[in-house]
Amino acid sequence: MKPAKEIRVGNIIMVDSKPMIVLRSDVNGSSRTGFTYKWKMKNLLTNSPQENVFRGDDKFDVVVLDKKEVTYSYFADPLYVFMDADYEQYEIEGENLGDALNYLKDGMECEAVFYDGKAISVELPTTIVRKVVYSEPAVKGNTSGNVLKEAKIENAIEGLQHIVQVPLFVSQDDMIEIDTRTNEYKKVVRN
Repeated sequence: MKPAKEIRVGNIIMVDSKPMIVLRSDVNGSSRTGFTYKWKMKNLLTNSPQENVFRGDDKFDVVVLDKKEVTYSYFADPLYVFMDADYEQYEIEGENLGDALNYLKDGMECEAVFYDGKAISVELPTTIVRKVVYSEPAVKGNTSGNVLKEAKIENAIEGLQHIVQVPLFVSQDDMIEIDTRTNEYKKVVRN
């Protein structure tokens, strides 16, 4: 059991016998009056958000989730199917995938996250490379400062074209590296 003051964003804790992931933590108070921790959390099983305030000495069980290397296989409405090296399939609901949906591609490797033997979400690699399928051409004279434009990237899901902000020199059919944690362009990848 860990006290609230040692819990960090991204930790999974048990609150009222439900697994919750801490999405945001705000600290209030002083050393004289004691600290309170206001957490924005999400239930891992139902995906429902919740906000609670705890004292610094409240104790919580920290849950360590199992992870397994998997490959994205296909979409079987409303489930996304992933396969491991032993050809076992794991079905995960779209709402549990969150931003990972923006980057899924056939045959993409990622990690499935398990709770009580059930796959509940996936974790993507920190950076991925995707092809720009559409981008407006740069406008002459619009080059002062750090000017960005929108670029649509390739994706496995029909009708879900994800947009990333890129510099003006990036054009259609370029391969770009993207940070999946922040959704930010990193660089153009040249062969």
